[in-house]
Amino acid sequence: MKALLLEQHETLSASIQNIDVSQLPSGNVIVDIHWSTLNYKDALAITGKGKIIRQFPMVPGIDFSGVVHHSEDPRFHVGQHVLLTGWGVGETHWGGLAEQARVSGEWLTPLPLALSTRQAMIIGTAGFTAMLCVMALEQGGVTPESGEIAVTGASGGVGSTAITLLSQLGYSVTAISSKPDSQDYLISLGAKAVLSASDFNQPSRPLEKQRWAGVIDTVGGTILATLLAQMRYNGTVAACGMASDSQLPTSVMPFILRNVRLQGVESVTVPALKRPAIWQRLQALLPDSFYQQAANEITLEQVIEHANKLINNQITGRTVVKVR
Repeated sequence: MKALLLEQHETLSASIQNIDVSQLPSGNVIVDIHWSTLNYKDALAITGKGKIIRQFPMVPGIDFSGVVHHSEDPRFHVGQHVLLTGWGVGETHWGGLAEQARVSGEWLTPLPLALSTRQAMIIGTAGFTAMLCVMALEQGGVTPESGEIAVTGASGGVGSTAITLLSQLGYSVTAISSKPDSQDYLISLGAKAVLSASDFNQPSRPLEKQRWAGVIDTVGGTILATLLAQMRYNGTVAACGMASDSQLPTSVMPFILRNVRLQGVESVTVPALKRPAIWQRLQALLPDSFYQQAANEITLEQVIEHANKLINNQITGRTVVKVR
């Protein structure tokens, strides 16, 4: 089988290699991988810019979709279409940037009938996380009538999908992006307005004029602190990333004086029983146009080059990898 293998000797190396299937780690289901993705976390691992991988050799790729090749799990049968996101795959267990994977059946989700394996990976971890963020706003009582929603890191995978989902649900969305040339793309996804991230990346007062009913934030840091200071009373912020900074220079004032909720969102260990319903909702909400607008398709051999581009903020939308 062909795989992208990360090895650590004196330095990190990433290369496409032919390896024996017997080298696959333990698991009770083998999947023939059709599609994978290139996420920011994958790019950090492949370029060595982040300490994502702690054991080598490792096949990165935190997502994949494909067809069951062999199964010792009664829930899955040979020929069944499945997908996987999370569970440490591509970090502590060999992942999706290879022609096959052997994993625990506990980590697999049956592919929704109306979704292709390619579409599933255009959504991927990023889209799954975006849906969880939208659900966090809903659980916080934020409705389309509540007011404007801001989405940071808007041109990335989570941001692109979040804008589309919110727009489909009737919310008024403002996209916040560091890419000046992304405006047309973000408007096409459903954003009503596009603002520059630099407008929010300066220290703010503890409380500013109330503006946002909800926020989906992927960047953290000063931008998140500024948005918190601008939240409307009873607003909710769903925070799922720290692409800018893991620190949060804020005060308790938005939370106490405006009843603001800061809800953390993680997608790696969402219980298996909850996942099918989330995927069904994604399949139902995302229009066909999203899969054309948000997807960049590459081959396994192009992943290393594109990982560097992603780290350097040169990629918009989702990058799907045609493995076979």
